[in-house]
Amino acid sequence: MKLLARAKINWTLDILGRRPDGYHELRMLMQPITLADEITLTPAEKLTLSVEGGDGIPCDQTNIAWRAAEALARETGVTAGVAIRIRKHIPSQAGLGGGSADAAAVLIGLNRLWQTGLSGDRLEQIGLTLGADVPFCLRGGLCIAEGVGERLTQLPTAPRWPLLIVKPCEGLSTAEVYRDWHRTLTKPVIREAALLRAVNSDRPVDLPSHPGNALETVSMAARPAIAQSVQALRDQGAVCAQMSGSGSAVFGVFPDQAARDAALAHMAPDWPFVCACETAADSVLVSD
Repeated sequence: MKLLARAKINWTLDILGRRPDGYHELRMLMQPITLADEITLTPAEKLTLSVEGGDGIPCDQTNIAWRAAEALARETGVTAGVAIRIRKHIPSQAGLGGGSADAAAVLIGLNRLWQTGLSGDRLEQIGLTLGADVPFCLRGGLCIAEGVGERLTQLPTAPRWPLLIVKPCEGLSTAEVYRDWHRTLTKPVIREAALLRAVNSDRPVDLPSHPGNALETVSMAARPAIAQSVQALRDQGAVCAQMSGSGSAVFGVFPDQAARDAALAHMAPDWPFVCACETAADSVLVSD
């Protein structure tokens, strides 16, 4: 079985406070994008994992995709094995949810391969035990995610927007970014309502140039290249540009594919990772 595990962007990310369990109460507007890892699941006697194209990504129990397979087996009592092969295209430590997307694809794929028949809601419950973004990566679509990311409100599918994804520098520790956020005095304005109106209007000029990511200022202070790449996207014609998640990747939205492709040609030689893609409706695509 072959699957595509798609990355995500945070159109907005707002931090509402700290929960009693120590996690942060969030409100995010999220959407899948067509940048995706390729995953192959093959029946086998035991669980194995191989990863291509991802430097330093573990191939053992510390990998979230491995843990997703184990979690589904525990839940259902399945004793069969599976050989998981992941070909990475989504950069790691980028705020694009690559690991969570891989875990979601493994849960969806093995639910079919092992014929366990779990509902989407149950898969999301299992996914939450693996990571806060996994429920969204299982659900897909344009969603408001609240809590730590587990409370999802599905919104009408938005138009497909041409994007450039840039990862300008090494990744960041999410825990350290949140820690440093508590030390900041200035909180950004989150333009969720304006963004939602624009996303569904199919009018690029209506998009806020900066919808709002509460972690962006902190991450930019730690990695100045993030701010530089956001400005570079705007200089090349992006009508909207900001960081996704806790970074270090940023995205730029362009009025059409021609403008996006022109920006890609200009920026690709100067940045370590630049990728053209689009917003999407589905997070995981399955091909038997």
